Amino acid sequence: MKFLRVLFLLFLTTAYATSEESFPKPGWEPKPSPLAGEWSVPGGRYTEFVSQFPKSFNYLLDNNVASREVWILMFDTLLELDELTLDFNPSIASEWSISDDKKVFTFKIDPKAQWSDGQPITAEDVVWTFEAIMKEENLTGVHKVALEEFEKVEALDERTVQFTAKRVHWRNLLGASSIYVLPKHWWKDQDFNRVNFEFPITSGPYVVKEIKEPHSVIMEKRQDYWNAGNPLLEGMWNFDEIEYRFYGDRAVAFEAFKKNEFDIFAVYTSHRWVEGATGDRFDKNWIVKQLVANYSPIGFQGFAMNMREAPFDDPKVRRAMAHLVNREEFNRTLMYNQYFLHKSYWEDLYDAEHPCPNELIEFSPEKARALLSEAGWKPNASTGLLEKDGKPFKFTFLARDASEDKFLLPFKETLRDVGIEMKIELKDWAAWTRDMDEFNFEMTWASWRAVPFKDAEGMWHSKQADVKTSNNYTGFADPEVDALIDSTVEEFDVEKRHEAIRKIDKIVYDATPYVLLWNIRETRLLYWNKFGMPPHVLGRLYNEDGAKRYWWIDPDSEADLEAARENDLPLPPRPYNVNFDDVFTMPAQAEPLQ
Repeated sequence: MKFLRVLFLLFLTTAYATSEESFPKPGWEPKPSPLAGEWSVPGGRYTEFVSQFPKSFNYLLDNNVASREVWILMFDTLLELDELTLDFNPSIASEWSISDDKKVFTFKIDPKAQWSDGQPITAEDVVWTFEAIMKEENLTGVHKVALEEFEKVEALDERTVQFTAKRVHWRNLLGASSIYVLPKHWWKDQDFNRVNFEFPITSGPYVVKEIKEPHSVIMEKRQDYWNAGNPLLEGMWNFDEIEYRFYGDRAVAFEAFKKNEFDIFAVYTSHRWVEGATGDRFDKNWIVKQLVANYSPIGFQGFAMNMREAPFDDPKVRRAMAHLVNREEFNRTLMYNQYFLHKSYWEDLYDAEHPCPNELIEFSPEKARALLSEAGWKPNASTGLLEKDGKPFKFTFLARDASEDKFLLPFKETLRDVGIEMKIELKDWAAWTRDMDEFNFEMTWASWRAVPFKDAEGMWHSKQADVKTSNNYTGFADPEVDALIDSTVEEFDVEKRHEAIRKIDKIVYDATPYVLLWNIRETRLLYWNKFGMPPHVLGRLYNEDGAKRYWWIDPDSEADLEAARENDLPLPPRPYNVNFDDVFTMPAQAEPLQ
């Protein structure tokens, strides 16, 4: 663990130290990733459950996991990040350079790069994509954050595009290089905000084959993918088809999985892992049950409170809400003590050298009552509800999954005991995201994945508080946090940035924009026993989405599974615990481009 962290920090500290140079370095040759499976076999269909059917597959408009999964299969970026070194690798751009003042980024587009209709990918495509994302009328809120650092993007010639930044920012190369480039010659004639499911021209390894709304989408591997021969991709993206299944309820999805209606299921609830994932199919190892530990960044989840309006504009009220969720009891009685309780928005920024200063918020109705009283909420003897300025304390919890009830109903009863009335309103995923895009909620359950690059701006800077579709759900705004975020802009030393984020974490934690809940550090994985895969299973940084990147259909395993089911026979077990450090040794010497 420590060695990988040091390597990660070394990259982020030094990646820009030689920014006057061009990349890749002379003599660099692309090589297959050591993470890819040595015996991978192309072909077959991989099927997984992701979520409810989204309102759009246009990830630029609908910032959710399902849309992102489809989007990254269809469109390439200028550069890719190496999962081991977090260095940049070529993609659409085969060469790039950074000016001495670290404000100008120039990319040379690979002459082989072309769209699925055979037209070349050009610098004008990159310029058009940037301008489309930045147009005020286009609902691309969260994607504007990194790109608003650039004052202009221009095509120097057909294959050369240049980004000029307004200021030095540690994130600029990452922001410029991670644009999912779109084909100008098709998109320019479309209403951008209405391109939701039709993507006839792509650049990536897959294309949409079939959509059956609201049940499934099938992605088909392109036989004419321009980058198919790249050694960097050898042994990866092996499946001819990737199918995503959509269900309105995870419990329904789990039952479908056990009937072999799809291949893989990541378990997010302990009851399902401990009691649901049992029985003949598991005992006979037809379905593999694995707990996978790697370096996948740790996100957070909690009850987001809309701080823009009463009653949650008051920090005492928000802290009172945190005292009214009995997390310890939930973990003990409903989750088999499998979770740790959040006391940070960046859990993986703390270790023995950097202990977390935040104290765990305990379940305490007494402390909640005291805080509510200080905030001016007094009990009405006739109704039993708290009142302030003649108004009773009532609010609506916006839910999106019926499985939330086992937590929300006890929470509702606890609230009622202290004089608060909570109504639960259940909506499907599309309706929930529409409300969140407009900040049309009082309280809701939000879960956030994390990324290796710690960046507080998109969720916690005040300038994002009222940007529709942004990640600043709660409307959080604090001048001290703004100042800390702004202080890291020109900071290329990752540890100094992390120190600033730890300070931000303390301020945000004390402000309580979320009632933080719980999390788990491993991926709980179930899959039908027909796949080949590398020993690490999911790679270094991925959770279940690493499966489609690294796995393949193993013909022998598939035949063995079929025979075992027909004859009611067991299969050999696979390891229950998989730890990345136990099965993968980092290369002795990284070979960074920079």
